[in-house]
Amino acid sequence: MRIFRPFLFAGWIYFEALFRINTAEKLICLSFDDGPDPSVTPVILDILERHNIKAMFFCCGQNAEQYPELVQKIIAAGHITGNHSYSHADGWKTTAKEYINDVERASLYLSGKYFRPPYGRIRRSQYHILKRSYKIVFWDLMPYDFDKSFSWEESLRVLLKYIRPGSVIALHDSQGSSSPEYLDQFIREAKKKDFRFTIPE
Repeated sequence: MRIFRPFLFAGWIYFEALFRINTAEKLICLSFDDGPDPSVTPVILDILERHNIKAMFFCCGQNAEQYPELVQKIIAAGHITGNHSYSHADGWKTTAKEYINDVERASLYLSGKYFRPPYGRIRRSQYHILKRSYKIVFWDLMPYDFDKSFSWEESLRVLLKYIRPGSVIALHDSQGSSSPEYLDQFIREAKKKDFRFTIPE
């Protein structure tokens, strides 16, 4: 079963984290996880540039280490870079010490104040340590663009059906992501619905 929005109790447990932008306006935020990737990230950046949209890129430290020029390209285009751990660590399967060390290792290659837990999995002990240094960002809408059994058409339909004012949308700029197939179309359709795109201040 696919869950497109986080469970409600997540917002109660991690009440200081960002799931949605607090606004009644038709503003939405695009974010991309797991990159940078030399074949996918430039495509995403080109689409965003054509539409003059800024987004958030939660990069894995091991990819940022391998492709520092892509990280700089993201920053130079005016987007936000965030920490997504070094090795895409699963917080539920990792001790607090190991998890924090993995995030700190990623910070050697990524600057910024934002952190998104890989898989959205983070223990409360890990969360309470990391929130001292980072704004923890989850998402309001996940269209499973990383799932090869979920077509890009289905992913697009989910986005257009469930977007709402303040939605933080979690997409991916990694190998196998379907978002490059429909991102341009989604942006055009969202604009027709009077949505505008923003990033947190």
